[in-house]
Amino acid sequence: MTQSSATPQGSKQAADDKSAIRPFHVNVPETELTELRRRITATRFPEKETVADPSQGVQLVFIQALAQYWATDYNWRRCEAQLNSHPQFITEIDGLDIHFIHVRSRHEDAMPLIVTHGWPGSPIEQLKIIDPLTNPTAHGASASDAFHVVIPSMAGYGFSGKPTTPGWDPARMARAWVELMKRLGYSRFVAQGGDWGAFVTNAMAQQAPAELIGIHVNFPCMAPSDVAKALQSGGPPPAGLSAEEQRAYDQMAFLYQHVPTQIMMAAHPQTLYGLADSPVALAAWMIDHDVASYGHIAKLFVDGEPYGDLTRDDILDNITLSWLTNTGVSCARLYREYKGAFFTDFNISVPAAVSVFPEEVYQAPRNWAERAYSKLLHYNKLEKGGHFAAWEQPRLFSEEVRTGFRSLRSNSAKAA
Repeated sequence: MTQSSATPQGSKQAADDKSAIRPFHVNVPETELTELRRRITATRFPEKETVADPSQGVQLVFIQALAQYWATDYNWRRCEAQLNSHPQFITEIDGLDIHFIHVRSRHEDAMPLIVTHGWPGSPIEQLKIIDPLTNPTAHGASASDAFHVVIPSMAGYGFSGKPTTPGWDPARMARAWVELMKRLGYSRFVAQGGDWGAFVTNAMAQQAPAELIGIHVNFPCMAPSDVAKALQSGGPPPAGLSAEEQRAYDQMAFLYQHVPTQIMMAAHPQTLYGLADSPVALAAWMIDHDVASYGHIAKLFVDGEPYGDLTRDDILDNITLSWLTNTGVSCARLYREYKGAFFTDFNISVPAAVSVFPEEVYQAPRNWAERAYSKLLHYNKLEKGGHFAAWEQPRLFSEEVRTGFRSLRSNSAKAA
């Protein structure tokens, strides 16, 4: 991985200025890729699980199929070229280097948009939505739907710096993202996020900086206070829930019982030394995210069954990036940094849009969204897609982002 000391065209900042925006280029030494393949091949596997389902975790037949493909057929250089086809930069914010992709639309009146990934993720998950959002006319949409797109790597993830002291929680990243957008010359902008990216986006909306004119989330991570309290206590659900609300409650309760990796990261992320030492351990850990996505990824590798637009290479791109940057533990610390509840009550007045995908870990009812976001611009339940919506269903996801922010166009920002 390399970065130039030069500043982008038009920048007046000196190269030694900590706030300088430095171009970034990915170039992994071949020796690192050779060592990766050696470690995969040398993996010592345990015995097969004692059940015929994934209830004990990532299954042996699946992880062996993944390892075989990773060691023999996977080509990181393809992903590297894809990353390098987009303008990438590094800038220091609040004492930490932040990596980001910044693609400006050719349509000068495009709306500036910052998109935040989640765990186990990186900007690789958003690569498929860059062209649909920046170049909408090539994808059946109008020029008036164009965005200038900024996709940062969260603190401790990918090519961003790794915090050396506590404090880099979603709220701090939200403040850093506002500074990033202002540094890029955007006086007004919108924000989007899923998974941890939704926590960052919601935190930004709660902070309500003058520059933020709207948000879009595909994982709203909100619930009424009585529902959130019941979930945290493990008690019965509140009385009087509608059928839709009860379904959402049951989904959230199920999630609380099936997030073993997240619980460990929230408790003892530093104990996870295997994520830095074994590529296969890292892969198994990252894939054991939620029941629905695990099932699809396992079938993708074992049976070749399609998973939306996701391929085996897509999955391994994300894992390989985490391995090459040795960020398995540093990204896990975000779970420790966050002190709030994973489902909580909001009172957000920034205009908001919510997209609900059917295989997300829970489907937030509309009335919950209206409660959390007092200026709800858009709420839609999609027919397909899950937790990794931008990655799996980029066309539907891009349409949701366009629709969600369309009514804000008259107030959109202008780039400096």
